[in-house]
Amino acid sequence: MTNPIFVALDTPDLDRARALAEAVAPHVGGLKLGLEFFAANGPAGVRLLAQGGLPIFLDLKLHDIPNTVGKAVAALAPLAPAVLTVHAAGGRAMLKAAKAAAPSGCKVVAVTVLTSLDSSDLADAGIAGSPAEQVERLADLTRSAGCDGIVCSGEEVGDISARWPEGTFVVPGLRPAGDDLGDQKRVLTPVEALSRGASILVIGRPITAAADPAEAARRIAASLQAAPALPATA
Repeated sequence: MTNPIFVALDTPDLDRARALAEAVAPHVGGLKLGLEFFAANGPAGVRLLAQGGLPIFLDLKLHDIPNTVGKAVAALAPLAPAVLTVHAAGGRAMLKAAKAAAPSGCKVVAVTVLTSLDSSDLADAGIAGSPAEQVERLADLTRSAGCDGIVCSGEEVGDISARWPEGTFVVPGLRPAGDDLGDQKRVLTPVEALSRGASILVIGRPITAAADPAEAARRIAASLQAAPALPATA
């Protein structure tokens, strides 16, 4: 089984990010770099971490008019990300522009409903229905636009993966059994998410905030290997 764990290095501190990446490298399948890291360190920081050899997941959640997003993705192409995020709510034309501009081999996945949101948060934003219903709508839109997959919580990934067998499904907000939930509201363990059809498991604080990040990553990876009857990952 290919290691599906991408560790979220959500820090502006380049030295800390590099040290964490080196420590957990034997136990994870890639590095996820988000807005906090990118705003502080830019493309040069991405290139530095990429030297370690792990695939890079650029979690920038691009959301703008199609022309702007297409040009932004083209500008990011030299970094050769393995995965790049956009917002599904940007619409079909924006999603198509992002995929068309992405470099070969880069999976463009669309963020559906953030794992920090629940039904009341959606209602506050004027969106009717449950998170699951909104994820389903946006997943269908993303698929029809030719993108590679979506970002959703572990609660929705089972239904969506059944509807979209060839899709790539990124599940963030995961917490090993017994861990504090922090600011996440729709949470599963890594084993549960993988068993429901997740392709990529994004795990941050349970690894990066641990007293021994390498050991934390090793334990999580071992729990996936030990779990029975897990599907192959994309």
